[in-house]
Amino acid sequence: MGFLRLYWRVLWMLGSDRPLAAGLAVAALALAGLQFLEPVLFGRVVDLLARSDRMEAGTLWAEATTLLAIWAAVGFAGIAANVAVGLFADRMAHRNRLKVMHDYFQHVLALPLSFHGDTQSGRLMKIMLVGTDNLFGLWLGFFREHIITFVSLIVLLPLTMAMNWRLGCLLMVLVVIFAVVSALVIRRTQDAQAQVEQFHSRLAGNAQDALSNVVVVQSFTRLNSEARMFGDIIRQVLDHQFPVLNWWAIVAVLTRAASTVCVIAIFVFGTVLHVRGQATVGEIVSFMGFATLLIGRMEAAVGFVSHMVFVQPRIAELFAVLDARSTVPEAPNARDLGRAMGEVAFEGVGFAYPGGPPILKEVSFKAHPGQTIALVGQTGAGKSTAMALLQRLWDPVEGRITLDGHDLREISLESLRRNIGVVFQESMLFSRTIRENLLVGRPEATQAEIEEACRQAEAHDFILRQPQGYDTVVGERGSNLSGGQRQRLAIARALIKNPPVLILDEATSALDAATEARVQKALAALMAGRTTFIIAHRLSTVREADEILVFDGGRIAERGPFRDLVAMEGRFAELVRTQLAGGAAPAH
Repeated sequence: MGFLRLYWRVLWMLGSDRPLAAGLAVAALALAGLQFLEPVLFGRVVDLLARSDRMEAGTLWAEATTLLAIWAAVGFAGIAANVAVGLFADRMAHRNRLKVMHDYFQHVLALPLSFHGDTQSGRLMKIMLVGTDNLFGLWLGFFREHIITFVSLIVLLPLTMAMNWRLGCLLMVLVVIFAVVSALVIRRTQDAQAQVEQFHSRLAGNAQDALSNVVVVQSFTRLNSEARMFGDIIRQVLDHQFPVLNWWAIVAVLTRAASTVCVIAIFVFGTVLHVRGQATVGEIVSFMGFATLLIGRMEAAVGFVSHMVFVQPRIAELFAVLDARSTVPEAPNARDLGRAMGEVAFEGVGFAYPGGPPILKEVSFKAHPGQTIALVGQTGAGKSTAMALLQRLWDPVEGRITLDGHDLREISLESLRRNIGVVFQESMLFSRTIRENLLVGRPEATQAEIEEACRQAEAHDFILRQPQGYDTVVGERGSNLSGGQRQRLAIARALIKNPPVLILDEATSALDAATEARVQKALAALMAGRTTFIIAHRLSTVREADEILVFDGGRIAERGPFRDLVAMEGRFAELVRTQLAGGAAPAH
């Protein structure tokens, strides 16, 4: 993204505040005009004093009073305008920073698993926080300072040329030098700074990766290795950052030298013009004021340009995430099903991850409302992928999946997922209270409904034993609870949601035998009247399923009730014998 195009997009993101931004631009124009008047008035005062010996006291006093009154009015107007600009610019920048942060957060949560699988969550957090902070700095800096700089250049230079074109040419040369030097250094440092930012993103990603797996780091004595890896990235950051800093240090020196030379040149050239009668002392003083003002503005502009070079990669990263599009886009006229009946059909479904081999091939089956369908097979056979497609975490590359006869791609994502409850193999709890975790699927549930669901899931008793009961914070990913406790909360969460379609992904795998038997009763009550899909490796959990689908190599190799499949002496019977040999016999 080009330098100017990026900056234009930053300003365009102000959205509903664009009228306010236009008003601030007008205020900046007024401030530039007021700043131009101060050196002019100072020069007039000097000229007045220079010819005071040839004027009557009354006339001198009258003109001096008028000039000073105008000067005071200009000064007070400038102060008031600066206060107004600062106040409104601050509020606008704060408001829009939080708005972009909210939009980014909402957008990232809606992006599909394909995006999150390729991008570390630590990097996404870093992009959001750093990117929005830099947007805030650019908005605030632009409307408080830099817009006045650019307006000053547009206003001051033509006016100085009109006052005295000879002295004005010196200022024009100064501006050209600033512009040329800045353009050259931008070209030399843009790509290097982009590399620096990539290393910063790696730092954030690696730090989050290590912190989220701190148990593994400590158990496998990875402390020194992870710290060394982190230090290596820091060294790469510095190796790439220092050359960029060196270039902008050179710019600072050159611009300061050019500024000093320009001021001296104005004084010397002004003196020569004065001797020739081509410039008054007041004009020379005014141009010295113009030069000081312009130099200050130009140095601020160079500082702004250098800052833009440093933050451009960070903002470009933010925009890249905001521009990321979902691989499961919602149709413009997507329908809301309300509460579905629960009839699910796979019709010749095929799927492969982008650039990967086929995972599912020609998968077809129908689940009627209230039926229980079990999906079994070796790891990697395609069971979980099929259920991911049912939730529309991905779209099939062949065939279609329907709910109550409607293609999933025609149903709004919110409506679809509202009708599906999932108990994951990994419980996936938020670092919030037990109550907040239980209300994830149905925030309006009452305390009585929560407690009833927890009793059915064999969770109520252990919750009451927690320090704050239902208000106990479970820690990151539920780390303060045992595996069985986390799983029972996940089951209770699905019970509270009360969906017509249920997916049980190894739902009882973390429970002991006694608790599993009790929870199976609760699950049986939950499954009644619902279309239920059970993904299971332990075949004892699928004995009562209406139909068992045996996946092998992405296809449905066998299907039928438990007893029929065992009698077929095929792939399912082989799985049963394997588990019998391993001591995991199916229930009789």
